[in-house]
Amino acid sequence: MVGLQQVPVTNETLRQKDLALVPAAVRTADLGKYRRKNRKWQGIPSIAITECKIFYCAFYSGGEGEGPDNYVVVERSADGQHWSEPIAAVDPEGYVRAFDMCLWTAPDGRLILFWSQSFGGFDGRAGVFMSICHNPEEERLRWSRSVRITDGVMLNKPMIGKQGEWLLALSLWNNVPYAFDQGDLDRRIKLCEADGSGKHVKDISFHLRGGFDIEGRYYDEPMVVQKIDGSLWMLLRLPDGIGEAFSCDEGRSWNNIRRAGIWGPDSRFYIGRLKSGRLLMVNHLPEDGKAKRSNLTAWLSQDDGMSWSGNLILDEREDVSYPDAAEDKEGNIYIIYDYSRFNCKEILLCRISEEEILAGKIYRDTSFTKQVIDKAGE
Repeated sequence: MVGLQQVPVTNETLRQKDLALVPAAVRTADLGKYRRKNRKWQGIPSIAITECKIFYCAFYSGGEGEGPDNYVVVERSADGQHWSEPIAAVDPEGYVRAFDMCLWTAPDGRLILFWSQSFGGFDGRAGVFMSICHNPEEERLRWSRSVRITDGVMLNKPMIGKQGEWLLALSLWNNVPYAFDQGDLDRRIKLCEADGSGKHVKDISFHLRGGFDIEGRYYDEPMVVQKIDGSLWMLLRLPDGIGEAFSCDEGRSWNNIRRAGIWGPDSRFYIGRLKSGRLLMVNHLPEDGKAKRSNLTAWLSQDDGMSWSGNLILDEREDVSYPDAAEDKEGNIYIIYDYSRFNCKEILLCRISEEEILAGKIYRDTSFTKQVIDKAGE
């Protein structure tokens, strides 16, 4: 993220800043404003797949760039290749923006939409919100009321803990200029937990497990996976690569907080565990030693992240970024990302297999890369 647009600090905006604490509803009607032809830019996508292979993607847009006019849209597909216009949107009132959303299919089949809200570009507090779609495989979707979880920003998917609990990696940006002094807030990178077994959103409460800090962080975008030995491995974006931390007590305390030795061009990456047990990473290959958002590539690890195999380049172009991934019940891997948010304005999708990642090439008739599934302005 670059060039956040702030609102002017005036007596009026000071009075209105707490509007960002109000959960915006998920809209399902009167969505003409959010159609492709009316969007001037778009990016930062997420993807989820239901048990019966209904596909959902979400991303944000609105206004001229990243700022007060931002809204989140959700689209749907029956095959992963032909996508609807928006079927839902989150668009807060006034100068409040909705951004950095995440789609996730919970173990019980419910579709969860998480997003962040902030007054203006970044108000220093932000907040993570969520709504539950209880029937994602039906035509008429039922979304719960929206709730606020905590301060901060969460972009990446939760994971399931040892007891079946939801574990959310999130943070409150530490070094990003903000419009308002919001007091002494907990600005660490954090892990929150929730018992997701509640039938309704009102039955789900979130609690802080623990957190940590690391020097030089900015837009953190943390992700957490569980190692084979039961420990937790948190990875996060840094301006000069990727940072890491480990926890042996389920996220209550963290140690070995350091640079991970994994290259990155100051951009979002993806890491997650596949059904096979392997770890999938989607990141950028360095180009001539320079930090560019190019050569978006998939790797696999069979030894819990100690080493990485394969080298499947998904998109070699510059200005490709922000991958997210989901796996269907047959083991197909779907990777979504954006390309040229303000010029080409495209959301793209790849469908690949683990074997193709290891081989470093696409060879199945059913696989594809660089498929445009949404283009703003058309």
